[in-house]
Amino acid sequence: MKTIRTFFTLCLLALGMVAAAQQPAIIPVPSSVSWASGTYTLPSGQITIGCSSAQLHPAADYLAAMLARPTGCQVKVKNNGKGRIRLSMTGQGAAGGYRLRVDAQGVAITGNDYRGVINGIATLRQLFPDDIESRQAVDVRRWTLPYVNITDQPRFEWRGMELDCSRHFFSVDEVKELLDVLALYKIDKFHWHLTDDQGWRIEIKKYPLLTQRGGWRTFNNQDSVCMRRAVAEDNPDFNLPADKIRTNGQGQQEYGGFYTQAQVRDIVAYAKIRGIDVIPEIDMPGHSLAAIANYDGLSCFPQTGWGTVFTTPMCPGKDKMLQFCKDVWSEVFDLFPYEYVHIGGDEVDMKNWKQCPDCQKRMESHRLKTESQLQSWFNHEMERFFNQHGRTMIGWDEIIEGGLGATSTVMWWRTWAPNAMKQTTSHGNKFICTPNVPFYLDYDEGGKSLINLYAFNPQPDNLTTTEKALILGVQGNLWTEWVPSRNRMMYMAFPRMLAVAELGWGKPANAKFEDFNCRLIKHYTRLQKLGVTYRLPDLTGFHTTNVFTGDRGTVSVNCQDPQAVIRYTTDGTLPNEHSKRYTGPFEIDRNTDFIFRSFATDGRKDAFVKVSYRKETPSEAIEVADLSEGLSAEWHEYTGADCAGIEAAPVNGCYTVNGVMIPDSVKGNIGLIITGYIQVPEDGIYTFALLSDDGSTLKIDHQMVVDNDGEHSPREIIGQHAMKAGLHPIEVKFFDHNGGQLRLHVYNAQGKEVQVKYWGTPQL
Repeated sequence: MKTIRTFFTLCLLALGMVAAAQQPAIIPVPSSVSWASGTYTLPSGQITIGCSSAQLHPAADYLAAMLARPTGCQVKVKNNGKGRIRLSMTGQGAAGGYRLRVDAQGVAITGNDYRGVINGIATLRQLFPDDIESRQAVDVRRWTLPYVNITDQPRFEWRGMELDCSRHFFSVDEVKELLDVLALYKIDKFHWHLTDDQGWRIEIKKYPLLTQRGGWRTFNNQDSVCMRRAVAEDNPDFNLPADKIRTNGQGQQEYGGFYTQAQVRDIVAYAKIRGIDVIPEIDMPGHSLAAIANYDGLSCFPQTGWGTVFTTPMCPGKDKMLQFCKDVWSEVFDLFPYEYVHIGGDEVDMKNWKQCPDCQKRMESHRLKTESQLQSWFNHEMERFFNQHGRTMIGWDEIIEGGLGATSTVMWWRTWAPNAMKQTTSHGNKFICTPNVPFYLDYDEGGKSLINLYAFNPQPDNLTTTEKALILGVQGNLWTEWVPSRNRMMYMAFPRMLAVAELGWGKPANAKFEDFNCRLIKHYTRLQKLGVTYRLPDLTGFHTTNVFTGDRGTVSVNCQDPQAVIRYTTDGTLPNEHSKRYTGPFEIDRNTDFIFRSFATDGRKDAFVKVSYRKETPSEAIEVADLSEGLSAEWHEYTGADCAGIEAAPVNGCYTVNGVMIPDSVKGNIGLIITGYIQVPEDGIYTFALLSDDGSTLKIDHQMVVDNDGEHSPREIIGQHAMKAGLHPIEVKFFDHNGGQLRLHVYNAQGKEVQVKYWGTPQL
């Protein structure tokens, strides 16, 4: 009897597991879900959507178009609230919240407000099979939905994505495509970066040259880098789209484009229907060469351009510059109805301000002691202007310096300025989290990118309850210096934006990365149906450098996307669709260099990775007496773009560090050479994970173990080295010019992190 009861229990558990596996994967995870047995099937031929008020007609029409295309059915919207799908609104409860019920009577979505209904529609889309995202009619006889009852609301009101359209330009249709995907995952803020040094993208009727000339450029270094990468990486997504290139009157090719005011209004209206607010960013007083180059009197001096790191800014000492800024914003206000607007305010090179008579006169008349206070004076002047027009100003976290205005909202981007959150909220100002690590989507995605986003805490414990309430939410930022095409834009944004979406929406108690990752796998097919050229998951199972000490080593490669095809070469050429396909682990008996590359089911080539396998004899330890604790770090005033030239640069200072790190007082142009000895506790193969921003190299026993050189965003490269217990010489080189990072983790053969000891030069 007991055996029968146990068997019956196991059967029920198995059925439950199967049922759970068959349940739709919803991202972001809802607050409360109750699944029931049974399914509802949409009627064939005609579908009715009933909405309870005229305010919901745009949402109903949006849903109708979404259903009509793949189902091939006629979809009618009724005003009496009756239909197979019913939309209604309570006007009560948390903003953006909704209830969704599927039962024998059909589908009912009740939103707390309009955006709540849109959020319910986003969840409904994910309850349907993936084919609901198809762009043409699909031969599916039965469009079924599982019975379910969902009660849901967002954690934060700000769940955003920024798109930089200045460095590289995206058409109206491309922006709308992005908005469609963002709406599916309940992203409700679109931060639109419209002006910068490289291009002015929004029509301002009072200043037509801003787009007539400022909207176009002869190819710059960002364009040329992209075109070189298209060839070097066998990736056409780095090519400049032909429809964004024209020939000017001198026969030169120019890159660019801009949005007319009518187009801007069209995009803003399109986003509004989908529950998305659009926030324009017009960068000032820095990042403004596209304006300065076309209108006289906006800068301190006629000579403008790039300084050591940043461009010459506008001149806050000139009344003409102030009037220009207000004129521009007056037209922008008419195009963007949302409360928030973004002034930029980051990376301002104030060198000219120190020498400008107008700036110094302004400082004297307002009793300002520093140029940072002059920028704050400008910010406050614009803030008052914004407030007079019913707008709230957002600025990057540099606007804190010199004095924060009473109504300004701070957008935190500098990870190396961690006090920005406390400084802002303790002042009573609102705050948006988008620190460059991990929220910059233009940084190459790595194996830890998703979990670092997912695990980010927007409300740390050092904030009071009042201060935590001032955290509006989170945002992913996509800067486009190296993102010239629609496909590359989608590749860099997804799937990382799905992690941002769930971080901003879900309750911390429901946040389980393993569960999110399982749901994410199920969304790859849906993204394909949407035409999203998402980044395939990392290939795993190896390091950049892999060591084996026996006669043979094993090559093992995995990909989380079960549909991905993995191909490889060993002759130094990049894998293509004809290269050898990886089908399972295999052994090698000699040093071998591989290039692995994953391919999507549509044949699209993803990134490739170079992997070395090395047969090593463990390096002997050395004996050195009278060592001092810590490594020696030598700081060079270095402006180069790789580690090779650091030694030749002037020395600024020498330090002792307790590990591989940047000494606290080392800033600006950094070239570090860190030397000494690493002590490992036992014989074995050790794994070294070197993270840096920008470049770095690691040598142990005078052998290159990790080569992470070159200019790049934060990137971790992992290599191995076989060593005997004891002391081994170590050398790390590193360079950076603006807010760098440097870190080394060491792991043993079992994958456990080892707390190694570091020693410097012998004591005298």
